[in-house]
Amino acid sequence: MPSVLLYVGGVNRGIGYVAKPAAKGIAAFRLDLDTGAAVSLGVTEGIDNPTFVEVAKDGKSLAAVSEVGGWNEGVITGYAIDAQTGALEYLSKQPTRGDYTAHFSHDNSGRFVGIANYGGLPVSAKPNKSIAIYPRAADGTLGSLVSEATHTGAGPDVERQDRPHAHCIRWTADNKFVVVADLGIDKLMVYRFDNQTGALTPHGETVLPPGSGPRHFVFHPTLPFAYLVNELTCTLASLAFDAAKGTFTVLAIEPTLPTGDHPGSSGSAIGIADGGKHLYVGNRGHNSVAGFAIDQSTGIARFIGTTPCGGNVPRDFAFDPTGQVLAVANQESDRINLFRYVPDTGALTPLGAPIQTGTPTAIAFHPTVR
Repeated sequence: MPSVLLYVGGVNRGIGYVAKPAAKGIAAFRLDLDTGAAVSLGVTEGIDNPTFVEVAKDGKSLAAVSEVGGWNEGVITGYAIDAQTGALEYLSKQPTRGDYTAHFSHDNSGRFVGIANYGGLPVSAKPNKSIAIYPRAADGTLGSLVSEATHTGAGPDVERQDRPHAHCIRWTADNKFVVVADLGIDKLMVYRFDNQTGALTPHGETVLPPGSGPRHFVFHPTLPFAYLVNELTCTLASLAFDAAKGTFTVLAIEPTLPTGDHPGSSGSAIGIADGGKHLYVGNRGHNSVAGFAIDQSTGIARFIGTTPCGGNVPRDFAFDPTGQVLAVANQESDRINLFRYVPDTGALTPLGAPIQTGTPTAIAFHPTVR
């Protein structure tokens, strides 16, 4: 019975987009990948609103960002992982240089983390940085700031795009570029990255249709393509990526919802299944996970249908390290629903009983299966 560690971040103090905070901190579970049965390993408390969490690629540490309304800066906190028990041991924390810290990721060398600050305060409120880069030691300890950048501009949606809103930050596979999706200005911002110092240099940008609200994106695991979910229009953009030039080209844009009117819906998470044949996007409001088939020659992802997510407001999801199980964080239902991925068709079939946990907003698997 193969099993894996699963970590869940959630909301434990008031924030505007959550109806009722019910988390206590970062919850840990051991998940049986055959049956979907989950054993609770406890909760790491002493952290405010760990709304996004990620395990380092080497499995030695986990970091979490604290997203708290009214703070001029969020916090990123690092923990060492006991791979046997799942326990987290505090290592360090750093300010994020911006407010409403929404996302972060580890670079491909394991030596840096990059932070995306959504930004809810006026742009005049310091420090107002859209992104920040911090060094990571071998044990997961986070060092002092090495670089940062501020976006400018606005979009046509006066309520959601009044200012820049960085929402996702990732490195290219060769670690030469940092790419940031900014919901507020309808752009993918590209920075050249110095892998030795962590320095950022503005490199270019890709413009999405006005009012799209680019939220999260992923790179194809083997092919020169990337995929971006647009939160405000509930669409998925397929993009060609030129790794040498560090540029993107929009190939196609598909809806993430079935034909018809679906008021109150918005895009959320995005992920590619093992093997790169299928891609999935979360639909809040519609409460579903949209499936797409990826054409392996053109790179274009085409909509194939939706699967009910099993709860309310699917904010985040993640595949386990084997690529067999998709875990969906249903924020307003206080539970995680599990699905078995069917590679031949891209279908998602319910697996086991829901995992009960308060206000889940982020899911991270440990890379080791035992």
